[in-house]
Amino acid sequence: MNKVHFSSDSVEWETPQALFDIINSVAKFETDVCASPDKAKCPVFYSPEIDGLAQDWTGMCWMNPPYGRAISNWMCKAENESRKPDTTVICLVPARTDTAWWHEYALKGMVLYIRGRLKFGGHKNSAPFPSAIVVLGGNRELWSRLQQQLTSKGVPCQ
Repeated sequence: MNKVHFSSDSVEWETPQALFDIINSVAKFETDVCASPDKAKCPVFYSPEIDGLAQDWTGMCWMNPPYGRAISNWMCKAENESRKPDTTVICLVPARTDTAWWHEYALKGMVLYIRGRLKFGGHKNSAPFPSAIVVLGGNRELWSRLQQQLTSKGVPCQ
């Protein structure tokens, strides 16, 4: 068993490629705003050295932030950037509905709760927490198409 998978030793959870591919088929992402070079999902990405929190985000952005204490900073940045008329941020986050960041930032977007537990890249077992996709910016049509595509590909969402 991968001990890190069930502990707080790591805050990085690599986006499952199949899940990203489904979401990207609808969203057509331009930038991965929070990625390491070996796990980036888009040709344009902000690595820790570039610091996505210090960059301007535009267009269709993907974000799977570190799931530790810094997630609040990332969700705040995503919500702020999504206020631009030309920017949408789609986030893969743990469904931590009891946290301040969830209520302050995630609930300002459109939320798709993923039923069941995701198996994140590089892990043998499913995650020990539920996940959600949060769409900040964008519109209801995008959210609806995303939900339909995920469901049709076997990812149940509500």
